[in-house]
Amino acid sequence: MAQDQRDLTGYGCNPPDPQWPGNARVAVSFVLNFEEGAEYSVAQGDPRNEAVYEVIDRLEGLPDPCIQSHFDYGTRVGWWRIMDCLDRFEAKCTVSACGLAVQRSPALARDAIARGHEVSAHGWRWESHAAMEIEDERLAIARTVAAIAAATGQRPVGWHTRSASSPNTRRLLIEEGGFLYDSDDYGDELPRTLVLAGHRHVVIPYAFDTNDMQFQNTHRFVRAEDFAGYVIDAFEWLWREGETAPRMMSVGLHLRMLARPARMWALEKILSHLRSRGQVWIARRDEIARHWLAHH
Repeated sequence: MAQDQRDLTGYGCNPPDPQWPGNARVAVSFVLNFEEGAEYSVAQGDPRNEAVYEVIDRLEGLPDPCIQSHFDYGTRVGWWRIMDCLDRFEAKCTVSACGLAVQRSPALARDAIARGHEVSAHGWRWESHAAMEIEDERLAIARTVAAIAAATGQRPVGWHTRSASSPNTRRLLIEEGGFLYDSDDYGDELPRTLVLAGHRHVVIPYAFDTNDMQFQNTHRFVRAEDFAGYVIDAFEWLWREGETAPRMMSVGLHLRMLARPARMWALEKILSHLRSRGQVWIARRDEIARHWLAHH
């Protein structure tokens, strides 16, 4: 986004009433990132290996079975553990899926749809789009849509770029057609509607703090109770504000991170707390986008 287009004001002290279903004070969006198989890997023919994972030593230019098996854990074990936990609490999530990950593990994408979850688009590869050439980015979007549609029979209506998007990303999503929303924004706790080329497009903010990535990237979270406590604290503040100004909260999950046995307690504690509280709408992001378009 160009500097002169930056909005530092937002809704200010007068946020709109989102009119969440059931008079909910907080809409909670669980986003399960499905990236395994889309990371860079020399063993898969890429020029480099992914550098972000939980092992310090890195191999340059050689296959790295250590990092590859860390990612493998997500699809082999993590998926089923997380899905079973969500099912127990009748909680639906948005599976933010890389196109290549879906192409390599299509049965998981189909399983998500069968359980009532949304499968949205998270790029073709697990990579930033910031410096991507426009035609390369257009192709990446198209390939991602095609892979998800082929696996599930449903085209994705949502998009989220790993970290930074490019100046063209949102425009290309509109041009591609079929997208209701993107989550390439971290600057609010409510969605907003943009009108681009005559198309109403919802921006649903995401968050990196209420996110299990903090187990890995910074070790802010060490035990499950750290993550659960942080998310519950955030929720409770929003729930209190929500008596007069309802908000939304994103909770980011990753198959290979959260699903380790010592960390899974966090998701169970979070879901148990939300179900016991009342006036909470646990919603997929496509549901939030459609609700926002209908009411705003």
